[in-house]
Amino acid sequence: MKRREFIGLLGGAAAVRPLAARAKQPGRMRRIGVLLNITADDPESQGRLAAFAQGLQSLGWVIGQNVRVDYRWGGGSVDAMRKHAEELVALAPDVILAQSTSAVAPLLQSTHAVPIVFTIVADPVGAGYVQSLAHPGGNATGFTGFEYAFAGKWLELLKEVAPSVTRAAVLREAGSVTGPAQFGAIQAVAPTLGVELRPVDTRNLDEIERDITAFARGPNGGIIVTGSPAATVYRKAIVELAARHRLPGVYYTRYFAAGGGLISYGPDFVDQFRRAADYVDRILKDEKPADLPVQAPTKYELVINLKTAKALGFELPAAVLVRADEVIE
Repeated sequence: MKRREFIGLLGGAAAVRPLAARAKQPGRMRRIGVLLNITADDPESQGRLAAFAQGLQSLGWVIGQNVRVDYRWGGGSVDAMRKHAEELVALAPDVILAQSTSAVAPLLQSTHAVPIVFTIVADPVGAGYVQSLAHPGGNATGFTGFEYAFAGKWLELLKEVAPSVTRAAVLREAGSVTGPAQFGAIQAVAPTLGVELRPVDTRNLDEIERDITAFARGPNGGIIVTGSPAATVYRKAIVELAARHRLPGVYYTRYFAAGGGLISYGPDFVDQFRRAADYVDRILKDEKPADLPVQAPTKYELVINLKTAKALGFELPAAVLVRADEVIE
């Protein structure tokens, strides 16, 4: 999708159903802030925001007509996320949509009054964003990404498709809350699977390339890419590194497999943005985040790239193929 076409969609050109069928909204223009940790021209941000816009339209909110949206993109930069969080709060929006911990943390440092609906947050209770999943209690609620224990499934899947793997490089963002926690979950299952782990920080692309190149000099290696903003930003380079060094890889979300990674397994993040529109709608109609329970993912996707499997010389087990939600050929 070209950027101009995408902007047109967000402006309300793509209707979900006739306006007459939608609930009538108050006359005044409402305001939504959106803070994403990726870039404006990233196809993934376009898909997520298009789903959000379509969700709003289905509820009677047409961007540019009865609701205004102010967008900010962090591009994986902590400083940019902090700056943009302050900017959005200063605009005094009715509600802010925030993607990931890297967006929620600076927003909650800036405001405890403006309602926040978050997506793709691994542990909002442990991070202190909400009091409990059932009763958030503050000005934030939303949708979790996955429980930390889920990360252990990535190593199990890697061993299932590549039984010869005895060493795995685990890409995680050491400076975030989720990075060490996801690595710990993988570490918990590694001894029973006979796999030695090598942590690789995703904060810097040069560091990723250096560490993966050094790791690949050893035998029987594979990689696991855990969820982080930096991994999203550097995903093309990470997939290319895995291909160059012939490392079978398991990734946390679909766009890695779509971009040439071997296998991805994780929640459907686009679906979370579509569902987030419902919470934004309810807040615009005067419900409180404190009373809206945090929701877990409802859709998980196992995506396999057969072209990559063939390039690596892997014949994937039938038991894995039959479980796949999507096979890319």
